[in-house]
Amino acid sequence: MNEKLPLGFIEQLAPLLGSELPSFVASYEEEACRGLRMRPGFTKPEDAQEKVLWAENAFRVPFESTDGALIAHEAGAYYMQEPSAMAAAAALKPLPGERVLDLCAAPGGKSTQLAAYMQGEGVLVCNEPHPARVQILSRNVERMGIANAVVVSSLPEKLCKKWEGFFDKVLVDAPCSGEGMFRRHPESRTEWDVTSPVRCAERQKQILSCAAMMLRRGGEMVYSTCTFNEHENEGVILHFLREHEDFELVPFELTGIGDCDGMLRVWPHRVRGEGHFVAKLRRKGNAVLPEGEKQPLPERNVLGAVRDFFRDAGMHVPGEICTFGTQLVCPPVSVPFLRGVKVLRLGLHLGQMKGKVFAPDHAPALALKSEKCVDVQEQDALKYLHGETLQCEESLRGWVIVRFDGMQLGWGKASDGQIKNHYPKGLRK
Repeated sequence: MNEKLPLGFIEQLAPLLGSELPSFVASYEEEACRGLRMRPGFTKPEDAQEKVLWAENAFRVPFESTDGALIAHEAGAYYMQEPSAMAAAAALKPLPGERVLDLCAAPGGKSTQLAAYMQGEGVLVCNEPHPARVQILSRNVERMGIANAVVVSSLPEKLCKKWEGFFDKVLVDAPCSGEGMFRRHPESRTEWDVTSPVRCAERQKQILSCAAMMLRRGGEMVYSTCTFNEHENEGVILHFLREHEDFELVPFELTGIGDCDGMLRVWPHRVRGEGHFVAKLRRKGNAVLPEGEKQPLPERNVLGAVRDFFRDAGMHVPGEICTFGTQLVCPPVSVPFLRGVKVLRLGLHLGQMKGKVFAPDHAPALALKSEKCVDVQEQDALKYLHGETLQCEESLRGWVIVRFDGMQLGWGKASDGQIKNHYPKGLRK
């Protein structure tokens, strides 16, 4: 047996695996799996050739791949994500126009995958209670050019009282003991003990009950973990079903993994991926969705300034322009009531007025195609991502988008033969 794996961990899985236990343990001598999901319209990296069958536009990459450090990654061409982690969003598979909640969303892999299914229509609410992790989530939503997401930071117990029955679909990727990541993060094995699953399961039950309150009758919910044990997986689901008679399991199938009666475990010795568990539930009955919240409109002169700016930039703003604090935003069509909730992102952040002048946010540079771009070579693209000033033609004036290999990187302001860098300082390499 592999002594690096906790003995208690192996012992608890023995009844589940039976004769497959040696193959499972042997799989931890292999390299962990890596993958990425492409944003439609972008060219995939050279090392992304083998498709991940259960997810759209998804590919495996070698363990030593450096794709996460490429310019294309910063431009939002793809999201680095372990293949098995793509299974939960693939099982939920929201439709364009639906209201969707990702309750435990950081760092954003599953949120950005849900957004791809939604194709910019409907509303995707991404929640992460942890202050540092929600910042990472918000940046990833921005980087992937997602215009219909609302990023919030609150405990599920608080949200469920405000948003009862608001969503068509809910994803609960619950915090767990992380057994499925023992190959990818070997250091996490030392943090595990035999009590970890039971402790995690208690919190998971609470989160899942909160999530259920926010799902409309007739809606669907997916619960997932990156762990193997029954306490956090089947145990949580069966407890939930006993407590919530208006829910039922939904059979589903994922190409390349298999079909199930509503609960599916991904094993690393069977599938080229790390460990994961996915369960799909439906709330019985049917219900009309409640009304969403309307956002305040800006003054006419401000609205005119914003529209003039984006028209001059060769961009089309895909909806109504509203105010959100000091920000001017293009919110999703139907947003839950947000009073008392910490909101980091409300749809597409367009920018803000500085006196009588409009200054653009970074988000539209990644989300909206522009007809006014300055194409640069790789060396200048790297300089731009470092925050350096670029050279340009003397005749070029005003706000422009810096573009490399067809990928928009961000804003610059041209004058006197130079493009002043407006790439966000917190993102600079």
